[in-house]
Amino acid sequence: MRKIVTILFFLFFTLGGMAQNAVDNLFIDARGVFHQELNNGKDYERQFVGEYFNLNILGHISPNVSYRVRQRFNKKVYDEKNMFNATDFLCINWKPGPRWTLTAGKYAVLIGGYEYDALPIDVYFYSQFCQNLYQGYSFGALATYEIAENQSLTAQVCNSPLSKGLQSLYAYNLMWRGRLFPFWHTIWSLNYVEDEFKRMIGYAALGNHCVFGPVAIDLDLMNRASLKQKNFLSDYSINTKLIWTVGKWNICAKAGYESNDEGNVDSEGRPYDVVILPGTSYLYAGCGLEYFPLGNDTLRLHAVYSRDNYIHRDNFDIGLTWKIHIINK
Repeated sequence: MRKIVTILFFLFFTLGGMAQNAVDNLFIDARGVFHQELNNGKDYERQFVGEYFNLNILGHISPNVSYRVRQRFNKKVYDEKNMFNATDFLCINWKPGPRWTLTAGKYAVLIGGYEYDALPIDVYFYSQFCQNLYQGYSFGALATYEIAENQSLTAQVCNSPLSKGLQSLYAYNLMWRGRLFPFWHTIWSLNYVEDEFKRMIGYAALGNHCVFGPVAIDLDLMNRASLKQKNFLSDYSINTKLIWTVGKWNICAKAGYESNDEGNVDSEGRPYDVVILPGTSYLYAGCGLEYFPLGNDTLRLHAVYSRDNYIHRDNFDIGLTWKIHIINK
């Protein structure tokens, strides 16, 4: 681990000396919590947990070529089936024109929704879809066209998020990031994804973010369907989140429901959806407080409670998130 960190710092500081302003932003962010849980109302457990420790590097090689790296040090770095298991971003971007951006490398799989799109370090508990997806970041290529201000369309071809490792499985994604009204922002996508059985499943994901003064509301809707299943609207997720900002405080609430009909299996009994399995009826909810003592995201304290109808466990976290800015231009 020390060798990896030393090599990364040497390379990027060397590049920074060779090309003016090559490294624009270099920072480490981390999150730790005191986790408490009550199982079935009787078995109480607690422990201190380090949840995230990330190295983030953003910069440019030339005026129209930039790059991004995010490495997680709390994940297993090397896996024989996924050598970049702990790397979220390792990509380079080229702007051949004022409206076009071409990206190659490891990047987020473009699936709509604000829960999915959020930085993992900012999410305290996930829906089953986000939690169970094999990989939310994979190698591929993207092309983004800026239709107008605050409106962009991106096409992506990448390794399938349903791939468990080095498999020849692919995903074809089309995403629109836009704004319908000044208060209503969107992340909508259509996805055609290959699974480990060489079958294709489609996602239609509609992420909506609405801001009304100090109140922000997210509503994510997703339908998943194989062309061979009988009922098209029988596998879906609904997730919502509310944040009310009062000074340096955020009052937060989040809830969701995910369902998949038990009949959504093929002739061999295999599920069409390998992320949310047939027979699932999952309900979860939680609430919490965030406090920013410095008035920005450099330091954040939080207290969060959550529960679901699957494990029947009460979770309560008290935690701290902070950033260490090394280069910030």
